[in-house]
Amino acid sequence: MLNHLRPALTLLVAMTVLTGLAYPLAINGVAQAVMPAQANGSLIERDGKIVGSALIGQNFSSDRYFWPRPSATGPEPYNAAASSGSNLGATSVKLKDRVAADVARLAGTGMAEPIAADAVTASGSGLDPDMSPAYARAQIERVAKARSLPPASVASLVDSRIEKPAFGVIGEARVNVLELNLALDALKM
Repeated sequence: MLNHLRPALTLLVAMTVLTGLAYPLAINGVAQAVMPAQANGSLIERDGKIVGSALIGQNFSSDRYFWPRPSATGPEPYNAAASSGSNLGATSVKLKDRVAADVARLAGTGMAEPIAADAVTASGSGLDPDMSPAYARAQIERVAKARSLPPASVASLVDSRIEKPAFGVIGEARVNVLELNLALDALKM
């Protein structure tokens, strides 16, 4: 029986070392060498402090900031521990009611019409860090008024933060909400 167990245990130990230790360490080493910022979570630092990640959205609710799209992470928005979609389909009455309430709420803030789709729909993960340029532009007047800034300055800032699709065709144009709000805080007027 030991003759049958020894090769199996040897193979188990060898594969554990190879696939559980060597491979992950090699991939991490290559990632650290080739793209260290991404390998460490695309963290954004200001004044020596980490303020967030370019990959995970944050909740901004003050009129002084651009608001992100809704989060589907439950009662606490943008809770990375609860990342998930809402699982509400297009025929869901609950989803239709929530979207209608969000449209009414946003219309009451003086947001430019028509309201962008991503202003009232959550992403699949509930943690999307980006918004559409249309949603960002719709918020310019509100943010400019709250900060006593000329709308043209805020619009220029938004336009400078629009990320184009990769290679001009992959994905959609987008604006990272955290990076836009940090640039807004740094804006001197």
